[in-house]
Amino acid sequence: MPILARMLPAPLTMEVRRGAIAELGSLLADSRVATSGRVAVAVGAGQGDRIASVIASTLGEAQVFRVPDGSVDAAVALGADLRKGAYEALVGIGGGKTIDATKYAASLAGIPMVAVATNLSHDGICSPVASLTHESGKGSFGVPMPLAIVVDLDFVHDAPPALVRSGVGDVLSNLSAIEDWQLGNAERGEPIDGLACSMARTAAEAVVGRSDSIESDAFLTVLAEALILSGMAMVIAGSSRPSSGGDHEILHAVDQLYPGTSNHGELAGIGTAFCFFLRRDAARLAQVVDCLRGHGLPVTPGDVGLSAEQFTAAVALAPSTRPGRYTILEHLRLSESEIRDRVEDYVRAVGR
Repeated sequence: MPILARMLPAPLTMEVRRGAIAELGSLLADSRVATSGRVAVAVGAGQGDRIASVIASTLGEAQVFRVPDGSVDAAVALGADLRKGAYEALVGIGGGKTIDATKYAASLAGIPMVAVATNLSHDGICSPVASLTHESGKGSFGVPMPLAIVVDLDFVHDAPPALVRSGVGDVLSNLSAIEDWQLGNAERGEPIDGLACSMARTAAEAVVGRSDSIESDAFLTVLAEALILSGMAMVIAGSSRPSSGGDHEILHAVDQLYPGTSNHGELAGIGTAFCFFLRRDAARLAQVVDCLRGHGLPVTPGDVGLSAEQFTAAVALAPSTRPGRYTILEHLRLSESEIRDRVEDYVRAVGR
């Protein structure tokens, strides 16, 4: 019989609701996660310890490791500890940095990872990519998708609001990334995965037009599902293409040139709006800007403390952060003086 459809990877379990953390014990008892129940837990510097204490009775003899930061060194050290202990699975509890570090550590140890997210700052909850810092800045590392995902809205409500809102900017960047992928297909014949595009676009469209925000359980549920769907789109595509285009090239350049300027999602939002400005797509630009402002997210370089000159330098450097990726930035091939003019025009167009 011919194969009429491809098999799609997906998390074994996905829980997004208040009180979802209570299901973690039964999830870890699932033989598909760990046959003998030898599980390690990695917690971050935020709410990880609090969650670990809440679920201590369900974790049994699970070893708890502290993840100090989202660095390669922290992930490698954790991976080494996991190999020594012969664990069957790793539960990562925390925000984006902790989830990324535990994903990479689990991949080094060759074991599955369960993600327990305490905020919704970016699509790393389910993506096949770990964004980690190292001595030269920040890099992206391929990792397996988490085996299961738990998002407890009680803990998300307690997370720093700025980190939760930043997830909106990361989801919106899907819209720009898809345009770039289609551009690469039209200009260079780059293969494009329509299903991955559809999933990434659906995730962004679910968020961009909503009038409620992070105070609402309904909004947080949609945002969490959108971030997870974005990660799955990347898994299906086999790359970050459906969720990372010129927008992410710009944010990576900002991270490289001016580390600590802002968080991932906020920079992704600014990059997305600027790329739509470069495309002269006034309707989508207005929609993105209205969404960013509606959630109190930055829109212009000045909103995150960057001058026009600094943002110009970042845009000029941006294509080199993803060699071989074709986006609106590579397509226009603007000189530095032309970039500076576009940056100033953009600020005038969207600034208040």
